[in-house]
Order: sequence, then structure tokens, then C-alpha cells
Amino acid sequence: MSWRDEVEELHRREAMAREMGGEENVAFHRGRGKLTVRDRIDRLADPGTFQETGALAGHPEWDDDLGLKKLTPANAVTGVVKINGRKVSIIGQDFTIRGGSGDGGVPGKGIFSTRLAYTHRIPYVRLLDASGGSVRSLEQIGRTGIPGGDRTQEAELLYRVPCVSAVLGSVAGLPAIMALLAHFNVMVKKTSRVFVAGPAVVKAALGVDIHKDDLGNEEIQVKTSGVIANVAEDEDDAIDQVKRFLSYMPQSVWQMPPRSAPIGDPNRRDEALLDVIPLDKRKMYDPHDIIRMTMDQDSFFEIQPLFGRTRITGLARVNGYPVGVIADNPMHIGGALDKDGGEKSCRFFQLCDTFHLPIVYFADQPGFMVGLEEEKKGILRAGARICAITSLSQTPMISFVTRQSYGVAGGLNFRGGGHMFRRYAWPSGHWGAMHIEGGVAVAYKREIEDAPDPAAKRKEIEERLNEFRSPLRTAHAFAVEDIIDPRDTRPLLADFLEDAQEVIRTQLGQTSRIPYLP
Repeated sequence: MSWRDEVEELHRREAMAREMGGEENVAFHRGRGKLTVRDRIDRLADPGTFQETGALAGHPEWDDDLGLKKLTPANAVTGVVKINGRKVSIIGQDFTIRGGSGDGGVPGKGIFSTRLAYTHRIPYVRLLDASGGSVRSLEQIGRTGIPGGDRTQEAELLYRVPCVSAVLGSVAGLPAIMALLAHFNVMVKKTSRVFVAGPAVVKAALGVDIHKDDLGNEEIQVKTSGVIANVAEDEDDAIDQVKRFLSYMPQSVWQMPPRSAPIGDPNRRDEALLDVIPLDKRKMYDPHDIIRMTMDQDSFFEIQPLFGRTRITGLARVNGYPVGVIADNPMHIGGALDKDGGEKSCRFFQLCDTFHLPIVYFADQPGFMVGLEEEKKGILRAGARICAITSLSQTPMISFVTRQSYGVAGGLNFRGGGHMFRRYAWPSGHWGAMHIEGGVAVAYKREIEDAPDPAAKRKEIEERLNEFRSPLRTAHAFAVEDIIDPRDTRPLLADFLEDAQEVIRTQLGQTSRIPYLP
């Protein structure tokens, strides 16, 4: 007497579930150059580590003898995988079954995977490829329903564990919102689209014909709106970016950020740092060069490189320790902080503060972007938010003023209060309440206008004031802590991060005063 027959029946039904939407639908899906949900999980997970939950959840069809004739699985696959040896809760939507729409699902699978990440305190990954709600569900349940749903745990998850969303197809409605309930998200070039509702709904609501690419492809959602952080070349690249992001993150806010094996000498002094800032203040340079020369080799992972380009944000390592990196970017509108750059910076500060990642800021800030267009966008509110969030942050922070620091935006290189902070300036630095060139026209307006040669008078005043511009004068007054040899940047940074580890240990848990919001 044994349970062999029952176990064989179990395996038969599991095999049905692994067929997903059937041979024809799967072939069509792959014919569009896309991976199936199970392909995606296999490529994301360490080999042999996927522990599926709810494999048999779905829509059974019975024969006349009440035996199972067919099982159409729920169009969401859930479970736990290991990524680089660490457990992660995962949900993957299956487009081969009803296009991933709600009427092809089974209630509770998404809630289960969220709750598992919440209670086990492990990261959460969503592989999104679903069209959202469908009116076909009315025939299934025989009624309509008032939209609701408890999203509390999904929102609170952002304060507990790293959450990542990979958009691997066209997503609308609730799946599109799920793409944003994440600390990092990525979409695939020429394959993924994200929108509130697709072209058919837009046509019905507004009478406007629009192609799905024009409504929600990477040009719209990565470059213009900033709704999605990064764009991937293909699905493999998207999965690699998910893995890479998680490699910098702790399992939860209660754990230390993971240290990797150090790469290179922490006291490396790169000679090229002496030449990276041009002597001519009007000439530009690429701050990626500074990042490359001060971080561990090939460790910088940029986040939102195509949005808010006035600032560079990303994750890196120094002597193996993960850090958040911010750098003003003079290659885009001179590095002036605009609304998009401000909002991008706010989210990044929230990310680092939530997961106790030290922040490294390379400051070259000429001030907030001015002009009518920025005023219409609400640059003042974005400016106020980044000022507040910088001040409220408590994760260790270190600033290197590499060139400019002017006005309120320039003041963001400093953080007061009782939390760990250190600042250095390079000899190339210059700063003030406002630029001498622009300030002279205001402060000396009458004197310039009354002069026989206004242009010559203005130049004379500017040259006189520029004599006070030397950063060494600021250091004499201890109005900046230290002017350093740029080659000392990495050694000083490595020393700071060693000290920071003890401080971080005292901050573990849900201690951030600026909890992460999408």
C-alpha cells in the first residue's frame, strides 16, 4: 500500500502547469523574440534554486467522470529563488495565458508573494508582462465590483526590503503601477511599453488614435517621464540589471549592506585626477571619469542615466563597500539642478537612506536652473524637497567639491545635524552665494550704468572681485574644512567608509526619516 498513484497524478498536473498557455501560444510568444515566464525565472535564479509555490493554482476542466482533463495554470508564477546565493521572493506574469490579464489569474498568488517577502524579510522581484484588468471577468464572477484592494503591505514593503520590477512586455493598469512600487525598475528596448491604459482605451476615452510605442515606450517612460529608471538592450540584459542592482543591496533594512571582495588598492592615487577639471572654467568635462578613477574598477552601476541628466546617480563600491554616488553633470545644461534632476536626486537619497548605503557626492553645482520653463514645472518645489531630504537623511555622507558650488543648490554639498558627514574641496573649487559674473550686474547696477564705458566698468569690477575667489582664502577662514590634492580622493573616501561601518550598524532597521516613496 503506497501513495505512488497520487504522487504520479500530482506530477501529471504539475506537468500541465509547466505547459503554460499551450504549445501554440508559447510558440507565438517566443516568435516575437520574448522569453516565457519560466525561461525568465531560470535565467534569473541560481541553477536549481527555484522553489515554486502554487504551481497547481489555475482553472481545471473536468471530464464526465470528474477526472481532470485539462489544467490551465494561473497566469502568474510565484515562489522563491536564490540570486547569487541569497533568497528572493519572485512573481512572474505569464503573457501566454490571456495576455496576463486579470481574468486569467487566481486571486491570492500576488498577495502571497508580497507577504512572503514581507514576513521573511527578503527582496522582492516582479517580472511584469501583463495587460491588467479585463471586462471578461464580469462573466466569470457574475457582477461588477468597486475598485479597492489593500495595497498597504505592498507600500510598506518599500520600507523593509529591496523591491525590483522588470517590465518585459506591454503592461497597463495595475501591473503598470506595480512597476513603480519598486526601488529599481527596467524595461526592454523595442519590446516593453508601460501606460495607464493602451491605445484602444485611449481611443474610446479621448477619440485619439495613438500607437502603443508613442504612448509608453522607452522614449516616453525612460527619457521623458522618468517613470522607468533604466532601459535594457534585451531581456537577458534586463535580468542582468536586476541581479546587479540587488548585489549592492542588503536582504532587508535590518542587515548591513553586503561587502564584496575588494578590487584594487583602496589607497590608489590616480594621476589623471590632476587634469580632469579644465583650467578654463567655461570648458566641460565628463564626471564619469572622476567616478571611474575613485570607485572600485567597473563597479559603477548607473541608475536613470537618460533622465534628469543634470545629475548622475548610481551604485558603486569602494574597497568592496557598496555606496550611493551622486555627481553633478556639467555636460548637461552646465550641471544646473533642474526639476527632473531634483526629483531623481530625492528618490536616490531615499533609496540610500532606507538601506543604509553611504552617499558620495561629487559637487559641481552652479545653482538651480532658471527660466520660465523650469518655473512652470515647479523647480521651487523640487528644490525645497531636495533641500529637506538632504537635511533629513542620516546615512553617512561625504562630499567632494570639485568645481562650482553656488546658491541654495550649491549648498547641498553640506549636511548639518548630528549625522556622520565629511567634506573636502579640490583646488579647482570656487563658490559663493551667486556667480560673480551674474551678481555684478545686480549689485553694481547703478555704478555700471553711470560709468562712461559700462562694459569696461563691469569688467573692472569682476576682475577686482575675482581676486577673492581663491578656495585657499576660504580655507584660511575655516569656511571649508580641507582643500585636498585630488589624487587623495580615493584614500580619503576609503578611510571614511571604514569609519562609516560602525555608524551604519547603529542605524539598522526602519530608521530612515525619509522613507522611500515611488
